[in-house]
Amino acid sequence: MTGNKFRELVTINGKNVVLLHDEPPVKNAGVAENGDMFHMLNIFDGKFQPSNYNKADGTPLRMFDAKTVKVDLSKRSKEDMGFWHRNVDAHEIIICVKGALRWETEMGVKTMHEGDMMFIPKGIAHRSMLCEDSLPENVLVELKIVDEVTYVGG
Repeated sequence: MTGNKFRELVTINGKNVVLLHDEPPVKNAGVAENGDMFHMLNIFDGKFQPSNYNKADGTPLRMFDAKTVKVDLSKRSKEDMGFWHRNVDAHEIIICVKGALRWETEMGVKTMHEGDMMFIPKGIAHRSMLCEDSLPENVLVELKIVDEVTYVGG
């Protein structure tokens, strides 16, 4: 808030445009149509049960699908991924939100814990395995990204 104005940053082609409002942008008369486009999901809800929950040859549950990005929910509980996987169509960004898993890849072995994020370039063989820090339920969010990805973090 600036004085009696509310600041809003609108990013257009990578540049921030600063708008000033008399009222906060969320103060409106309501959503008349298509309000269901705004989703709040709890990935720990039992209704979100991927087929890979109890068996290694199952698949993650697709949550969102776009032309160049897919968002999957993976839950591993009992079996190691006994096979190798190579995604030649997309890079994978994997975020561990609960538990721990060991990832074996052609580029090395890493153990993921809660809060860890890993990037697996497209075409790299990998598999996940249970480890000593694994829980009865290990939960991952997986992004499959077709476009080129550049790391810009610190």
